[in-house]
Amino acid sequence: MTKLTQRLGDTATALALCTGLVFSAQAGAADLEAGKKIAFDRTKGNCLACHHIEGGKVAGNIAPPLLAMKSRFPDKAKLRAQIWDATVANPNSIMPPMGRHRILSEKEIDLVTDFIHSL
Repeated sequence: MTKLTQRLGDTATALALCTGLVFSAQAGAADLEAGKKIAFDRTKGNCLACHHIEGGKVAGNIAPPLLAMKSRFPDKAKLRAQIWDATVANPNSIMPPMGRHRILSEKEIDLVTDFIHSL
């Protein structure tokens, strides 16, 4: 690591700490668990109705399996947009527009996005 890289890293860490952008690992884990709960909930996200997700029971097979999501969606904002309304990218999508139809709240979409992106 060069001195410049180290200084930039130290500066970024200091800025993140000052602005409150660093959260505990426990909070991140809690958010991922909350997102998983929503995604697996048959009355909420119900992602398992169509997608195979590791750890899910009775997973669907009419949509792509949700794996290697960071590779498929390096920009998490695009994944969130897909969850919010998949018909924007593909007008023929059968995926329910979770945000546009208010199936999930904005906070719930954020939690599901974090969980799905972690797969």
